[in-house]
Amino acid sequence: MAEDPSVTDAESQAFTAKAAELMTRHAIAEAEARVERGEEPDAIGRMDYTVSGVGGHGKARVRALADIAAAYGCQSAVRGNSSENTDRVLILVGTVSALDALRMLMPSISMQMESSAKFMSSGHVTDIRELRNYTRSELETERKRYYRSFVRAYGQAVAERIREFRRRLQEAARPTGAGAGPDGEVASARGAELVLRADVHRVQEEFQKQFPQLRKHRPERTHSAAGARAGYQRGRQAQLGLETSVTGAGSSSLPTSE
Repeated sequence: MAEDPSVTDAESQAFTAKAAELMTRHAIAEAEARVERGEEPDAIGRMDYTVSGVGGHGKARVRALADIAAAYGCQSAVRGNSSENTDRVLILVGTVSALDALRMLMPSISMQMESSAKFMSSGHVTDIRELRNYTRSELETERKRYYRSFVRAYGQAVAERIREFRRRLQEAARPTGAGAGPDGEVASARGAELVLRADVHRVQEEFQKQFPQLRKHRPERTHSAAGARAGYQRGRQAQLGLETSVTGAGSSSLPTSE
């Protein structure tokens, strides 16, 4: 439904977000099921994701998406991140279920992030132009600073929301108090939590094998406090499908589009 050309952009984003949410729920439930069946944990895989360098904002986009991938327990490296306007490749290592969710969600997040960044940076430039007589070069420099700071903060906010949602799912799957089920159910939930924690270490080990001598790239020095504030606020409002209740096994409705 998200890929149906007849739906609007807002509907496509909502469908994509809902699919990613269901995949996240499934990953938590599947971890518990694997414990009950005595099976091996989720396999570790790799995904290469192309990140646009248009506008000279490639580093900021990589930073935002890497933060989001980390919220799913993935480790990341980047190839070609020194160029200004060219595409680069974000290399993600994580569990298969996490990579599947990211493969679904990242294009939608990128679309929302870019749309918001363009709109907000244009408005920011218009506002400061009215304060005094800036040159065209000064306005362009400020627009880029704002845009990059916006994108980085947007990714941080989205990552926070994903971590919060995953934590709520794990807590909901953990029976406590008088309402807890039989001992086997409690052990299963605790076992699933241990499996998910172990996944982080397995991902780290595989990442170190693939990238034993990874070189750190220099962070961007440009920063706009206004851009960071706006990006964080917009990231907290992005369509991620995480607004529905985490309790109960029934289906949930699509989030309302902005």
